[in-house]
Amino acid sequence: MKSNKFIPILGWIASVASILMYVSYIPQIINNLHGLKGNPIQPTAALLNGLLWVIYALCKEERDIPIAVCNAAGFIFGLIAALTAL
Repeated sequence: MKSNKFIPILGWIASVASILMYVSYIPQIINNLHGLKGNPIQPTAALLNGLLWVIYALCKEERDIPIAVCNAAGFIFGLIAALTAL
């Protein structure tokens, strides 16, 4: 496979893996909502990390949509997990 075709495919595969990592917050969010509060530090770090990467990806001269998409999920799920843990 040529490199010029492989890199975008790899970017989207990595994006899906990243989204799956952030979706793993759903059980913690459910536990938080049922009164089994988790620690908000790690999801807060994930939401800040996701926000910074989204800003980076969208502010580049040549936007990097796979990076923005997968890290937007990190921001959203990190935010929900952190807020419900409080």
